[in-house]
Amino acid sequence: MDPNVVLPLLSSVVSFLFAAFVIGQWRARRRSFQLVWAIGLLWYGISAGTEFWGGAFGWSEPLYRIWYLIGALFVAAYLGMGTIYLLAKTRFGYFAAFTIFLGGLFAILSQLRLQSEGRPADPANVALVIGFATATAIGVAIATGLRRELAAHVAMAALVIASAVMAFIVLTAPLAAPGYALDPLTHVPVGTAVPGYIRITSGPFNIAGAFCLVFGALFSAYVYMPKRKVLRRHLRTPVVAQIYGAIAVLVNLFASLPRAAVALARGELNSRVPATLLIALGGFIPGVTSGLNRFGVTWSFFLGELLGVVFIFAGFLVSTEVFGTVRVAGLTLVRRERAPQTT
Repeated sequence: MDPNVVLPLLSSVVSFLFAAFVIGQWRARRRSFQLVWAIGLLWYGISAGTEFWGGAFGWSEPLYRIWYLIGALFVAAYLGMGTIYLLAKTRFGYFAAFTIFLGGLFAILSQLRLQSEGRPADPANVALVIGFATATAIGVAIATGLRRELAAHVAMAALVIASAVMAFIVLTAPLAAPGYALDPLTHVPVGTAVPGYIRITSGPFNIAGAFCLVFGALFSAYVYMPKRKVLRRHLRTPVVAQIYGAIAVLVNLFASLPRAAVALARGELNSRVPATLLIALGGFIPGVTSGLNRFGVTWSFFLGELLGVVFIFAGFLVSTEVFGTVRVAGLTLVRRERAPQTT
């Protein structure tokens, strides 16, 4: 009953089961966001599976490399990428571009952290990470302005290229003996055994992925809930308008929660609202606990990971009436009529 074994095992099982559900949806509807989300959930299950294996049977250098590559770089990035595809017909691409740029700047904070450990990365590598993230952000923003659906493809192309490059780098990088690092008190894996030039790259993957997943879910909830608009004025200035729009959505979302609660009590609330709020919560929790892990607070890491996938899965199950039939291996598990609902 070691929590370092049980919690990752549960996370892995739930993730693979969830991925099977989403793959079943994709086979029925062939929507891009479903396929990308399924990939993200498979990454989630593999990452948690390495944690289970390490906790149960001991860590090794190959296991640690896979854990870092998938858990620290791929999971949040691909889940967030799925949200970009889901909202491709909106101007969400501008927000995605901003988060990618912000993730690049995170390399500076990572460098400061590495300097405090006495192992700074080469400044040229920091500049390279920022440059790639900035170029990708500009490409996504331009694509959004030209044709909104194109933005997701541009972001996906950059993610695939970055994933391939980082897979080669992480799997071949020299690691100090014993080839992995665990917190001495909790025995939770930490990234300190990974060279600094790799650790500074996590920002564009994790920051952009987590922000897109969480804010995309909040935006979807806001669209379908009864609204109280505190901020209404529209701006046309590029960049400023997008920042203002994001702030307006958050402010109006929280202002609308009392009306949403009343609608829920009356049974009139669109099912997408609680579903997407659960997904937002599921994206937020592991984002916090993984951030704490970076700064030496490791006890909540596995718990946050499990709560995250459970809440996202709960949001999926709540929204099955929106998605329709759910199939796994050809077996119909859930069938609900998709009736129109008032928003």
